[in-house]
Amino acid sequence: MVMAEEEPVVAAAVEKEEPDDVETAEEEQGAEELHLGRCKSLLFPDPVYPIFIPGSRDLVYPTDVPGTRDPVYPTHIPGTRSGGGHERERVAVPPHPFACGHCRGTSSSLQQQISSNAHTSVTTRKTTDKQKIPFIPRSTIKATARAISASAPEAATMVKAIRVHELGGPEVLKWEDVEIGEPKEGEILVKNKAIGLNFVDVYFRKGVYKASTMPFTPGREAAGVVTAVGPGLTGRKVGDVVAYAGNPMGSYAEEQILPAERVVPVPPSLDPIVAASVILKGMTVHMLVRRCFKVEPGHTVLVHAAAGGVGSLLCQWANSLGATVIGTVSTTEKAAQAKEDGCHHVIMYKEEDFVTRVNEITSGKGVDVVYDSVGKDTFQSSGMPDPLPMTELAAKSLFLTRASLFSYTATRDELLQAAGEVFSNVASGILRVRINHKYPLSQVAQAHEDLEGRKTSGSVVLIPDGEFEQ
Repeated sequence: MVMAEEEPVVAAAVEKEEPDDVETAEEEQGAEELHLGRCKSLLFPDPVYPIFIPGSRDLVYPTDVPGTRDPVYPTHIPGTRSGGGHERERVAVPPHPFACGHCRGTSSSLQQQISSNAHTSVTTRKTTDKQKIPFIPRSTIKATARAISASAPEAATMVKAIRVHELGGPEVLKWEDVEIGEPKEGEILVKNKAIGLNFVDVYFRKGVYKASTMPFTPGREAAGVVTAVGPGLTGRKVGDVVAYAGNPMGSYAEEQILPAERVVPVPPSLDPIVAASVILKGMTVHMLVRRCFKVEPGHTVLVHAAAGGVGSLLCQWANSLGATVIGTVSTTEKAAQAKEDGCHHVIMYKEEDFVTRVNEITSGKGVDVVYDSVGKDTFQSSGMPDPLPMTELAAKSLFLTRASLFSYTATRDELLQAAGEVFSNVASGILRVRINHKYPLSQVAQAHEDLEGRKTSGSVVLIPDGEFEQ
């Protein structure tokens, strides 16, 4: 029984069922006191209220109803001598949607659902005033509770992410709460361990490249752990460590939903931070030295920004293929790194004209390929104006390409091949990943400022704040 001034503990009523065809004076008195307890309990709100089922002494607590978050007011037991109305007048709270049907003068939605679900299995119980009322079996009550829970919308899951609401400088990168749903068919949910920072992120932030939506979450490279998979998905499971590069954009987040076909497995021997720092840049280098122009022994290559994230890996890979590597850098510190990364000749382009220096190094023969990730300054310094007339290429049968990695990893097979070669070269030591800078994800604005100011070298990674603190 529920006492008015005490917590409504009714374990005995919940756990013990009485025979369906018996209604004693004691039961009726118990029902009356239960309803009285209901009315008075509203005067002393507790975290949990029982649900009273019409025609029965069975109770259902919110803890018995999966997904219930808020207290549920009880319904009235019709057919008893309980005088709930006068007690209700003392209640200083508005009627709850599940409130007493008798006191509200109408049946509650819960009563209607239970009656509907139980219409084929209703028995009767007699009361002292000779009325017959329905008795609802406990199994029906709990089945109805489960149905209510299943139909109720789930609470949104919120995670931290970087959002861009307007184009501009690093200050437009905002640290916000965002809602994340559940993975659908063909999708997985990934908790990011590390996020790669790339100059393409700056281009999207500034509007050089156009994001498909506004606001948007930047980032196109990350590695993390699978925490959920969409229905019917095979080949991926919770606990897998995966990495991705490219689309969809949105890796500047604690968690993200990804197409399963666009992620690649990370070998157990590879740290997720290393994977996040190398997957996009490494596959870009693979495209440059194996697809756009196949570097072979005897070739001479010129690498601009040789100490950058892509440049560092490019020098190492080209060197391993037997090429002579010439690199340009801006500082003495970066020159030392380029040397370590396999550059045979390093040019300080701020102190000397790199065109003259390249001709000196090659005895006027020039180079077989130029990899330029700087852009207009170095491109025009090579004597090629913008726009470039096609006739300028004819003299030496040159070709110019503005390659995009995603054109070279469009199929699943191409993606797995490129990522596989990158991870294999890292494991064998051909590629040494330089993670020279780590920032908490919330401080990505500072990371962008340092990247644009050429204060960084090698790879830069962003670590979700919770992971960074650990």
